Amino acid sequence: QVQLVESGGGLVQAGGSLRLSCTASGSISGIEYVSWYRQAPGKKREWVATITSSASRAYADSVKGRFTISRDSRDNAKSTVYLQMNSPKPEDTAVYYCYAMLTGAPPTWGQGTQVTVSS
Repeated sequence: QVQLVESGGGLVQAGGSLRLSCTASGSISGIEYVSWYRQAPGKKREWVATITSSASRAYADSVKGRFTISRDSRDNAKSTVYLQMNSPKPEDTAVYYCYAMLTGAPPTWGQGTQVTVSS
């Protein structure tokens, strides 16, 4: 099993920057890819970005050019995936969730971290 813990959320001004972290522990060798999703009040959860085990990256059009997903896998016991949010907009306000697709096991979600962008 894999456990995911998000951190780094908070209040940020539009045009500023914020970095979210998703720390994975447990059977991290089984992680195929990690994604960030977000859910704003009254809206469906939407995909934001993905990074694969081979470090391929993909972004939703709404964040392309502003957000960057990366990972740090130097620790054998855990892996951290980051979401660098540059020039955030008020419409980026949401709860951000980390999601891991695993080999031979159900996917895993983190508990979420709130991001609020003020105008």
